[in-house]
Amino acid sequence: MTASTPLARRLGLGDAVFIGLGAMIGAGVFSAFAPAAAAAGAGLLVGLAIAAVVAYCNATSSAQLAAVYPAAGGTYVYGRERLGPWWGFAAGWSFVIGKTASCAAMALTFAAYAVPDAWGRPVAAAAVAALVLVNSFGVTRTAFVARVIVVAVLAVLAIVVASGLWGGGADAAATAVTAVTSDGASGAAVGAASVTVYGVLQAAGLLFFAFAGYARIATMGEEVRDPARTIPRAIGIAFGVAVVVYAAIGVTALAALGPAGLASASDPLASAVVANGWAWAVPVVTVGAALASLGALLALIAGVGRTTLAMAREGDLPRWLSAVHPRYSVPRRAEFVLGAIVVVLVLTVDLRGAIGFSSFGVLLYYFVANTAALTQPREHRRYWRPLPVLGAIGCLVLVVTLPPVAIVVGVGVLAVGVVVRLVARRLARRAG
Repeated sequence: MTASTPLARRLGLGDAVFIGLGAMIGAGVFSAFAPAAAAAGAGLLVGLAIAAVVAYCNATSSAQLAAVYPAAGGTYVYGRERLGPWWGFAAGWSFVIGKTASCAAMALTFAAYAVPDAWGRPVAAAAVAALVLVNSFGVTRTAFVARVIVVAVLAVLAIVVASGLWGGGADAAATAVTAVTSDGASGAAVGAASVTVYGVLQAAGLLFFAFAGYARIATMGEEVRDPARTIPRAIGIAFGVAVVVYAAIGVTALAALGPAGLASASDPLASAVVANGWAWAVPVVTVGAALASLGALLALIAGVGRTTLAMAREGDLPRWLSAVHPRYSVPRRAEFVLGAIVVVLVLTVDLRGAIGFSSFGVLLYYFVANTAALTQPREHRRYWRPLPVLGAIGCLVLVVTLPPVAIVVGVGVLAVGVVVRLVARRLARRAG
């Protein structure tokens, strides 16, 4: 292995699209609608629309930047190039730490769907090891597995939507959205929940993270063929498909269960197919949720590995992590270290309910991306200039909706990274 070897450009448009879809249509589509409905009530679909708008702004910023800076690392690279090293570090550090915790959460979520609780941790660890191994044999292996998983998950989601169209239990009137008044109070309550501006924004924040997987395409920009053309197209296609899928599932679940029923469902899509009279589909939905968790985990491992590689190249992480395998052209060393850390996490702690700081990190990541896109000169702009402004504002607004503990922990994680970088730079200067 050599530290300076670039990654090989082996991904075509279809490969990039499926990697992005694998990250976006993950376990969130099977679980995010319940807490979103609890927050927004009948305003769930409004929250989904807001999340989609903010995500679209972020997606266009990422696509515009990736066309000019098609290197591994995504917003870490964009922040460094357009805003300065500290901006890039803030984005990269938040992404690596937050998404490492997300890897453990996705592995445990997969095990929760796939096996009895007693087997959960060993199976989660085995899943991490298996997907790290898949990634280690080249990005084309990653793309192939992502393609298989995404097709299977989309087939399962099609069954859920079909249960709403042709089942016997759905009530389309349940999807009616109560108008939100200027003071945040709804004109009428639906079920046990009323619609408030804060609740709708909180639902938007919960659903936004489900769309955020398009960043994986940009993060792997050094491995995409004809990146200036392919990356923006791949981000746009993957995002468009994800919006359609989430909208169809949101309408189906809300129609089947109503806002109150959806909010209280522990497994929303399984509950929806039962309500629609297709109880036979529950095992199929469970398999789909397990596969979706694997797809998200696969994309996370690939994305964190590439961002780690980029940070190691610049000395923001240990430089020996920047090694690239001479045959398979992947950051194998970074991915093996990541896999080992995640295995330790899944064997020792349950991070499924304790990764709020990851949400903080994602919003910081995209705030940096939007700010970087705003500084690009006219000749590099591909989209309407106010979009990154709207995206940056949207990220700040959604941060406010996070639980206070998530904000505190997120700021703490960022502060630790800043201190570590300052100490490392001072030691390097002394040694030099």
